[in-house]
Amino acid sequence: MSNSPATAATRRIWLCADDYGISASVSTAIRDLIVRGRLNATSVMVVAPEFYRSEASSLAILNSAGQRVAIGLHVTLTGPFRPLSAAFTPLAAGAFLPLMRAARHAFIGRYDQNVLITEISSQFDRFVQLFGRAPDFIDGHHHVHLFPQIRSAVLAVAKRSAPQAWLRQCGRAPSLLSRLRDRKGLFLDFLSRSFRRRAAALGLRTNPAFAGTYEFTDGADFAALFPRFLDYLPDGGLVMCHPGFVGAQLKTLDSLTTLREREYAYLASDAFPKVLAEHGVVLA
Repeated sequence: MSNSPATAATRRIWLCADDYGISASVSTAIRDLIVRGRLNATSVMVVAPEFYRSEASSLAILNSAGQRVAIGLHVTLTGPFRPLSAAFTPLAAGAFLPLMRAARHAFIGRYDQNVLITEISSQFDRFVQLFGRAPDFIDGHHHVHLFPQIRSAVLAVAKRSAPQAWLRQCGRAPSLLSRLRDRKGLFLDFLSRSFRRRAAALGLRTNPAFAGTYEFTDGADFAALFPRFLDYLPDGGLVMCHPGFVGAQLKTLDSLTTLREREYAYLASDAFPKVLAEHGVVLA
């Protein structure tokens, strides 16, 4: 039996596929799920080395007959990706720092705020150049938009350039104590408190709750995990996912590979809409 609240009133949620643009194989899988009605949001990695205008056009055209998918900017500040702005520092072999080094840099306050704002603005401008409009929402690869220093820069760019966009916060809805075992989720809960407060002070909107974290291990069973993401998720809540097909390009850029195909298979299956119905959930 589900742990979700009473489902007399249907809950509308966002199911967001991260990393559109990271590779052609991932982008193809995401578009396929959008056409099937299995996703209603995706965030775009404009710094990916082979993210071309054709990939942006193939996504944008899905909204040509009416909005089918919200399209967001996936702010990227970790390696092996490279900055769009010429003066970004620090770098590691010409690329952004790896995640753990970037996190340490942010938490001890070693980034230059103007440099961060310039790079995030460059990624925002690249999005506008490719899609002809501002993003519907803004989030971050590896959740970097929640890190100290980086969050201030993201919020500053959003306030100046996309005040109507909403921003992803990653605080979860109140739930069972068993979720204390989700260390990644607890860390994001902590970071999201300040992010929500700062966004609200600037008059920027955030999603009311978040779900979708799990340990990316070979034995992870996304089909078993997904129903739990819906428990206690309120109307307007967001579930993060990473569906995709694995190709040679993806393997050179990211360690998350075969689990993407596992997520895709579940979201494309007949089981997925049944779980939504059982939980009284529809895609917004």
